[in-house]
Amino acid sequence: MKNFRNIGIIAHIDAGKTTLTERILFFTGKEHSIGEVDEGTATMDWMEEEQKRGITITSAVTTTYWRPKIITLPFCPDGYRDEKYRFNIIDTPGHVDFTAEVERSLRVLDGAIGVFCAVGGVEAQSETVWHQANRYHIPRIAFVNKLDRIGSDFFSVVSQMEKKLGTIPLPLQLPLGREKDFCGVLDLIQMKAIIFSAEGGQISPVPERDPVRGKGGFNITDIPSTYLQQAQEYRDRMIELLAEENESLVEPYLSGVEIDQKVIINAVRSVTLSGRVTPVFCGAALKNIGVQLLLDGICAYLPSPLDRETEEGINPDINKKTSRNHSPDEYFSALVFKTMTDKHGELSYLRIYSGKLQEGESLYNPRTDKRERINKMFLMHSNQRQEIKSAVAGEIIAVIGLKNTATGDTLCDPKHPVVYERMSFPEPVVSVAIEPKSSADKEKLADAIKKLAHDDPTFQVREDEETGQTVVSGMGELHLEIIKNRILKEYNVSANAGSVQVAYKETIIESVEGEGIFDRKIGEKEHYARVTIRLEPDRTTVHPTINNLVPTKVGIPALIPKQFISSVQEAVKTGLLSGPIAGYPLIYLKATITGGSSDPARTSEIAFTAATSMSVSDALNKAKSVTLEPIMKFELLTPEENLGDVINNLSLRRGVIESVDTIARMRRIHGKIPIAETFGYATVIRSLTSGLGSWTLEPADYQIVEHRA
Repeated sequence: MKNFRNIGIIAHIDAGKTTLTERILFFTGKEHSIGEVDEGTATMDWMEEEQKRGITITSAVTTTYWRPKIITLPFCPDGYRDEKYRFNIIDTPGHVDFTAEVERSLRVLDGAIGVFCAVGGVEAQSETVWHQANRYHIPRIAFVNKLDRIGSDFFSVVSQMEKKLGTIPLPLQLPLGREKDFCGVLDLIQMKAIIFSAEGGQISPVPERDPVRGKGGFNITDIPSTYLQQAQEYRDRMIELLAEENESLVEPYLSGVEIDQKVIINAVRSVTLSGRVTPVFCGAALKNIGVQLLLDGICAYLPSPLDRETEEGINPDINKKTSRNHSPDEYFSALVFKTMTDKHGELSYLRIYSGKLQEGESLYNPRTDKRERINKMFLMHSNQRQEIKSAVAGEIIAVIGLKNTATGDTLCDPKHPVVYERMSFPEPVVSVAIEPKSSADKEKLADAIKKLAHDDPTFQVREDEETGQTVVSGMGELHLEIIKNRILKEYNVSANAGSVQVAYKETIIESVEGEGIFDRKIGEKEHYARVTIRLEPDRTTVHPTINNLVPTKVGIPALIPKQFISSVQEAVKTGLLSGPIAGYPLIYLKATITGGSSDPARTSEIAFTAATSMSVSDALNKAKSVTLEPIMKFELLTPEENLGDVINNLSLRRGVIESVDTIARMRRIHGKIPIAETFGYATVIRSLTSGLGSWTLEPADYQIVEHRA
């Protein structure tokens, strides 16, 4: 396990994540040719919609191996060049509409590579995914990509990382050359220049070819005299920063003693694993520059499962904290972080944290209180499957055979249960009505939507009470457009979709109590239950939270019998899906089950479910409610000469400008805007800027709708 690296590649859209992944697959020997995003041949972008649009939509998993070539690895035994490191890689989307794919991938990773465009710098989605990784305390290294582009600036990106991401960037390399003359890197640990071959061999001296592959050959040589002073300055800064973070380096640093490369590498690894520092690499993935050094850096600085110590969870039997060591000798535990339904059936992706798993074994799902049998197991390479018979702690695999397991569920040893933290996903912000063209397509449409919603936690479906139409909701126009295309093409359903609408929400602005009493005879059996509930505003979390008020002394009303608690909680969730104003789902509130009563002779699950629904309705009817609209953060690029027109147009659309700065030859605007004002705005921006402008959006929060058309 010490040679396992479970890593993700994260970044803003168009930073070059998939291009980098394709080079990693090529140089590690996983693929014998390089797939290109622009040509629709990228291995990891296997879906038709991904190939057609040239973007990553769904996270893709692969496993490959690498022997370090350049960086000395003192923490490995002698002869480390003969050791293989196993990379389990997840290539994640960069578009904000698919942020859930990033969230569930980061939940199960040990380390990550943040890719930054040398021209665009730290862009909006770069910040989002970085902060997602912060939540899971994932050590990262950074790769500044596209240094061959006009307007690229390595040092500006490093500065932005410190200001915008709150990390301490530690350049381990500097670029050799700039823009079209970029041809290699300056290694600050070895104090050597590493020059890479170009496709046309347009660099001098011509390096020897990489003995493994014909492309991406490199030559290690002395740093050119024109770069030597800059390299020495940055090396001194590197040693100074490491000495600040690592006491063992203070004395040799202050005394001016030359520090051994092995000591430096170990110090870099230590501060990286602590999360305090981010080592920075550089290159141009499209030109095959810097990729091998990054691969060595993954081995040297990112954690193995053993470096992550234990995985914390809850023992559901006693509701107390427990943990599992990352070891094959522990009781089995794994987290299901993704499901995917295709023509072959449903695949469930697992990160195994402890123990061993054999094909045909039965596991326990604490959420459903059911056992699940593992029919088959696979190592995945994008959408390709390699069947395996067993797997151990530290591996990321896919299985088939799970019938009652969803994203976020824990699977474990039936005799030693554990529940790991689930992922949380943002609320959808746009909706569209969709209906079958014929009665024959009605069942096919329902089946397609059910499967898509099961696989994608940010894709939700409901039935409009007034029109009876099926309304689907997602994270943006692109998200819903792709969902619609998959329904029509993948599932071969003939359906009509309406125009995109805002996914409004509702909330309450003061605390309120509600009561529900169900006392009725159904057939020959009488049913009775009483439930009381309190609803109160809670801005700390978007999704409603549900609590039980446990009585501690005589006189407090009896709560619901234990066997009915889960049914009551589900009924509360269902009741909060439709608000009193216009039937929009409720957010920003806390529901507390405050009391209840039962009659042993007449109490039933039906009675408690009905009484709970009545108590929620009673509370909502009394509450002061408001309608909320989703607000988006935006980042907009425009030429200087169009800045005034763009700002005026944003103001007309209720946009709030927060900052304006300069990036390369463009002006960059940050701000917030209601999503209702953004539909089709990409076309408007192109018109205002003669096709040179662009923008990106991501969810910010919800605000009260003051005036609605």
